[in-house]
Parts: sequence; structure tokens; C-alpha cells
Amino acid sequence: MPVVTMGVPSDAPSPYDWETMDRITLSSGSAEPLALDVDRAALIADLAGPSGTTGAAAARLVAAATALPPDGPPLSAFAVPGDRVVIAIAGALPQAEHVVTVVTEQLAGAGVDQADVTVLHAGPAVAGLARAQEFHADTVAETAYLAADDAGRPLHVARALVDADVVVTVGEWSYDARLGGRSLGGELWPAFGRAECGAALMLDLARRGRRALKPWADNVRTLTWQLGASSCLRLVAGRDGTLACAAFGTADSAARRAREAAGAWAPTIAAPADLAICSLSTPTAGFDTIARAVAAASRITHPAGTICVACATGDPPGPVVTRWRQGAPLQALVREAIASGDPALVADAVTARFFARALDERRLVLLSNLDEATVEDLEFGHASGPDTIARLARRAKRVAVLHEADLMFPRLA
Repeated sequence: MPVVTMGVPSDAPSPYDWETMDRITLSSGSAEPLALDVDRAALIADLAGPSGTTGAAAARLVAAATALPPDGPPLSAFAVPGDRVVIAIAGALPQAEHVVTVVTEQLAGAGVDQADVTVLHAGPAVAGLARAQEFHADTVAETAYLAADDAGRPLHVARALVDADVVVTVGEWSYDARLGGRSLGGELWPAFGRAECGAALMLDLARRGRRALKPWADNVRTLTWQLGASSCLRLVAGRDGTLACAAFGTADSAARRAREAAGAWAPTIAAPADLAICSLSTPTAGFDTIARAVAAASRITHPAGTICVACATGDPPGPVVTRWRQGAPLQALVREAIASGDPALVADAVTARFFARALDERRLVLLSNLDEATVEDLEFGHASGPDTIARLARRAKRVAVLHEADLMFPRLA
């Protein structure tokens, strides 16, 4: 049996000079990775995040960061025996089990009893963290008043954080190209606020876009100061779910060092691509993650270019995105969603607003588990298989490949 490469048998005549091609593979969620042969002269960027560690090596990375921070005391200096300590986990954590194990061990080394340590996670239970308690933002009894924002509105946060003697914040540090680089993940607010506070932020994002980020950032600083959360661990994911960096210190210093370590997620390329081919960090993720990947790719793709996303998504976008792609005016749809007060519609309006800004006049081609009729109804290109993207790659004059594009923040020189 002849070996098949990109649909062309290795023993068959080929119009391509395979010696001038680079083989690139992307994880698209299928049993076999997507393999592309791209002409070296056309390949202007093959972008991937930093390499990282797993298991015991990841634990050692966290241990070193929390025991010997470069500009402050170690984690063990923040608590004494008898303190009630809450480890507040916001967002997704790379190598979560190993991270939290090390943090609890450091606290135990300071004499803090395990019974006095609570691991609180804002969101669904984290895989591998059997001890983690879930904070329920829609349960009023789980929150308490802490402060007011600049407009005088009350800020209620998880009662466990307010009652704690020591709060250790543990969060991801990541990019979100839709928001101009900032990511809401990993921050105390609105993750540990009441449900209506998170809903209010989404409304503000739907109404004002990126201008909503300043009051959000102000609230994060206010809550961090009011809680006295001076011990902060920020984590930078590496490619394929690994841990690339752990930075410990004050909120500002940890974020600064994490940002420096995340440089591989924010590469600079010299010229815009005609074609950007993207994979997702979670191939089965929904359309919001696709929109995030498109926002990243659009930063280095020509305004008249094409963006391909290879994934295993099977869920179509929400009604706001769908109706907009079918021809309804976007601004009217966003206003309608805001007026409805439905959190799901508002969230979809936010997705639509940022997705429309990123895509603009570019063409989007999807290789996914969505059927052809659904994709074409959205006025996107449907890739029936890897060969479709392979043909696009061979025809393009300038090709950029973005692995786990939803985590990237590339830029042009």
C-alpha cells in the first residue's frame, strides 16, 4: 500500500516539489492530527506557545516560585498556625492538581493545619482537585459585602474570602486577543462576585466593548486591596496543557513576571499573512473559543485574507451570531439582546460584537464537526476534510500557522 501524504500517494507523480515543503501538524481534535505541507517560501510564521512541564516537574516549578520569589517573602511567611487560609482559584489552571498540592504543602510547612485551609474554586469543579469547593455566585448566602465601586455600587464577594485571615490567590495569566490582550481569566473579579456582578460586566462589554475593561480593572484592584490578598500565584500555560511558568509575589509583581514569561504566546511577525491556519487549545470548545482564535489570527492576517480554524466543534453559534451572519444588523441585535436581560443572549452579543470586529472582511473557513449546511448558512467556508485546508495552504503566497490560537496575541512588527 502506498503511503498517502495530503491525499497524494508517495509513489504518484506530483506537481509539487516536496523537498521545498515543511510538514506542520496541528491538533484538530480528530484521531489523526492535521498534517500540512507548506512551501517554505510561503510559510512566514509557525507560531506555538512556550514549552512547559507536567507532573513532578511542574510541582518543582511551583515549589521554587513560592519558596524563593525574587522580590518578596515566600508563601510560608504569609500565614501562621491558627490562621484560616483560603486558596482562591480563578480560571483554568495548567497542571492544577500539582499546583494546589504544592501550595498546601507550603502552608503546612508554615504550621497551618490542613483543616484550616479551604480550596475555593470559582466555577465547576477542577479535575484532580477532590478537595476544592465550588463557589456558587448565584447563592447570595455565599457572598458578603466588601466595598463599593467608583459609582457607589456594592461589591459582594465570596464570604469565605471576606472571613479568611489569609487569602492566597491562584490564577492563570493569559491573553485574550478580543480584549486587546487582557484576559478576564485568573482574576478575583467577577469570578468571586455575585452572579449579578458578572452579568453587569457582560452587559457593559456588550454596550461599550473594550471601554468596559477600565472599571473592571479598577474593581480587581479594589477587591485585592480590601481583601489584603498580597500573596498571588500566577501561572502561564505551556503548549498542550503544560505549565510554562509560575510567578509568586504581590498581584502586580506576579502578573508582571508572568507576562514576561508568556512572550511566546505574543510573538511578532514581519508581514501579514494571506492565510492563517489555526487550532484550538480545546478542540471541542464552542464558538466563543473560535471567536477568540479568529481575533488572534486577524491581528496578523491581511484584511482581505482567509482564516482557517481546524477543530472538533459540533455546536453552532448562538442566536445573535447566527442572525447577524444571516444578514440582520449587528447593532440592532446587540441592543435587542441587552434589552432582553437574558444572560445567555447578552453573552452571545458580546461574542458577536468582538467576533465581527476581528473578522471584518476576512473569510473564515471551518474544519469542524458542524455539517456543511450549517456552516454555509453562516456564510463561512466549509472544509470537508484536511485536503481542503491543504489546497488553500498550497495556493497562498504567505501562510501563518497558529497552534492553540485562542491563547495567542500575535502582532505585526
